Amino acid sequence: MDVLAKMAESGIVPVVVLENAEDAVPTAKAMLAGGICVMEITFRTAAAADSIRAVAKEVPDMVVGAGTVVNVEQAKLAVECGAKFIVSPGYDEETVVWCCENNIPVTPGCATPTEIMMALKHNLKVVKFFPANVYGGLKALKALSGPFVGLKFIPTGGVSQENLAEFIVAPFIHAVGGSWICPKADIAAHDFEKITRLCRLAHDTAMHA
Repeated sequence: MDVLAKMAESGIVPVVVLENAEDAVPTAKAMLAGGICVMEITFRTAAAADSIRAVAKEVPDMVVGAGTVVNVEQAKLAVECGAKFIVSPGYDEETVVWCCENNIPVTPGCATPTEIMMALKHNLKVVKFFPANVYGGLKALKALSGPFVGLKFIPTGGVSQENLAEFIVAPFIHAVGGSWICPKADIAAHDFEKITRLCRLAHDTAMHA
């Protein structure tokens, strides 16, 4: 399975914050029903590991990964639980090295040319750009793409249904990240039909941009 290709195919990598592992499987199924086949479950909560394990076991059509991974211990735990990729908010050398050595796709957060050059040393082709709205959005990404030909970005932070198409059409964008298609409140309220609608709307926008 080419995980990076799946991300590009999905167009959107939802950032999913789960407070309760029991909500993981229905959330994943709701996203699949809306055309989204990738999900990034963040390590911001105690339910993350169990949530990843549940989706990996019970929703095989969903490519589940771990987000907000800040050290190699979290990365190892996530992969043990079935995570197919690792996403970090910033650049951590130890985590990147471990992922590369174990053939785990990793997209570290890179907001500066220096961080991007560190990622390129490990032959990474895709990096996260976070928080995109704070670090200059599309304008900054266009400037960064100039010297780093062929590198693709996953901007996260400030991307929404309203500006999704604007991001997706840029040639240096691999996919976009965001939580607007799976709000914590809707997960907590078990409004999975709404999540499916939000996913379908975003997916359609991404595909037709």
